[in-house]
Amino acid sequence: MTDDFTAFDLIIAMDEQNANELRARVDAAQAARIRLMMDYAPSAGRRSVPDPYYGGAAGFEEVLDLLEEAAQGLLREVLAQRR
Repeated sequence: MTDDFTAFDLIIAMDEQNANELRARVDAAQAARIRLMMDYAPSAGRRSVPDPYYGGAAGFEEVLDLLEEAAQGLLREVLAQRR
């Protein structure tokens, strides 16, 4: 897993618990590469992606909508960095 921090510029976690567990395994420079997926969808008003399992079909739809919005934000950021 620590190889990922040298192979990739960005490590994305779905919630704070996952991000904190990742940060605990690496040094400060590598920890700076960890971001929350919902950082890319600030208008969603959430820091973490909820677990859809407990929300039934509507929970999965909500998570899909959140991740689609965040993925668009991530893509915008990556494209902006390439300029």
